[in-house]
Amino acid sequence: MRQSSKPITWPLTVLLALVLTAVLCGCGDATFEADGQEVHRLVILGDPHLPGPNLDRKEAVLKTINAWDDVDMVLAVGDICEEYGTDAEYAAAATFFSKLRKPLLPVAGNHDYIFATPAWPGGGYNTGSRTMQEAKLLMFRTTFRLPSHYYSKKVGRYLLVFLSTDHESFATGLSEPQLAWLRKQLARHQKTPTIIVFHGPLVGTQHNFRRYINRPHAIAQPVEAIHALIIANPQVFLWVSGHTHTPPTEESYAAPINVYAGQVTNIHNADMRGATLWTNSLWLYPDRVEVKTYNHQTNSWLPALDRIILPPQL
Repeated sequence: MRQSSKPITWPLTVLLALVLTAVLCGCGDATFEADGQEVHRLVILGDPHLPGPNLDRKEAVLKTINAWDDVDMVLAVGDICEEYGTDAEYAAAATFFSKLRKPLLPVAGNHDYIFATPAWPGGGYNTGSRTMQEAKLLMFRTTFRLPSHYYSKKVGRYLLVFLSTDHESFATGLSEPQLAWLRKQLARHQKTPTIIVFHGPLVGTQHNFRRYINRPHAIAQPVEAIHALIIANPQVFLWVSGHTHTPPTEESYAAPINVYAGQVTNIHNADMRGATLWTNSLWLYPDRVEVKTYNHQTNSWLPALDRIILPPQL
């Protein structure tokens, strides 16, 4: 397929980005006490694909989150944009998240940067040039006011590391500069329980319930480098991902297979394109992380999927 030669322009998106309020990254944390313990609540949005289908249901999810008074922050695990990371898609994302009244910490997914914008609707998915990819990653940073598309944040006793897909060929890959940064972060925080947020899941942490599951472009890459980093850093114990659109109705959503190398529990998340929308919430206690799933159509929790993950003893 031909790539469009039309230069990327962003005036509308940049204008909308400027109206985003302090609910985006950089806000302070809220702190709540439960049974005398400090606890922080994170809500995870899986693959919003904006504007995409069912936009009214997506906006209803934000209203529900805004009404939860114990939420410290909201994590968006990539594929913020519906297809190609166009100006219009990023403008839609800026408008959508301007309605969120909680701090937002997003990462980029493959639909936010890797594909060339086709010259006509329905032009398919073709890997874009590196120049185009970098331009779209810049738009990601501009839209969400981020100095970098990978960053970290200390929350209570935990380190949260936010990684974005930025490999020039793998749809769910990390570039060498980002890997180098990650190595330094982990080396600096060897005694801090660490949670990694990335668009792609770890290999082998779910069953092959769809044809692309556990395939090279559906897992965190490069596999060998990531495996070496995890084994060398026992403080890493949680990996939060999207990309595979794993619903709570799938066995792999919350199962023993989610544990990678006997060390890291992968928390899979459903996307926001369907008629039924779910979110995971993580409660970070000093001695444990509690994971619960909420059905936004029935306005109810799914207690059968409740999990408790213990941080490592470092």
